[in-house]
Amino acid sequence: MRPVDHSAPPGQERRRGRRPGGQQTRDALLAAARAEFAEVGFDQARVRSIAAAAGVDPAMVNHWFGGKDGLFLAAMDIPFDPAVVLARVLDGGLEETGERIVRTFLTVWDATGGGPFVALLRSVANHETAARMIREFVSEVLIGRIAAAVSTDQHRLRAALCGSQVVGLGMARYVIRLEPIASAEVDTLVAAIGPTLQRYLTGPLA
Repeated sequence: MRPVDHSAPPGQERRRGRRPGGQQTRDALLAAARAEFAEVGFDQARVRSIAAAAGVDPAMVNHWFGGKDGLFLAAMDIPFDPAVVLARVLDGGLEETGERIVRTFLTVWDATGGGPFVALLRSVANHETAARMIREFVSEVLIGRIAAAVSTDQHRLRAALCGSQVVGLGMARYVIRLEPIASAEVDTLVAAIGPTLQRYLTGPLA
């Protein structure tokens, strides 16, 4: 039997778990999140503010998305869990981190032909919201965390340099379809681009 919430008025005990119209709750959270992330960025966005704008309890963010990271990725419509990608990239020798970044992203993107990330890339030139979300993705949500974990200095610059390569690779392979990059084997691109990312992460920048 579900316990009664004695803090609520009689006959109006507080609901727990998924509320009726769950998909509407999820959609409202996504709409509010996109607006919040576009206005203040990932780092300054607050789960409580997003939930309030959506008219739901903040617990619904964890229920549907597992937290702010998951909400951001869902708002971008990116089909992977950043925690899983981080673990995969950071699992191994430091000197192969750049290669693992390239391999991981190509594996994810190739599975969907670029997927929703391509739609964002195509929108960047004309929509500041799309541009800001990609910037936050690079600097705060994923690449920035990789740089912070493996680099000894200039984390933001190193993350931005790596991000320029990753975003540029996505643009060339899936949007412009620049040959032979568009049809190249993953191993070929890993071998060619991985060392550049490695230098950006751990090598001298002067």
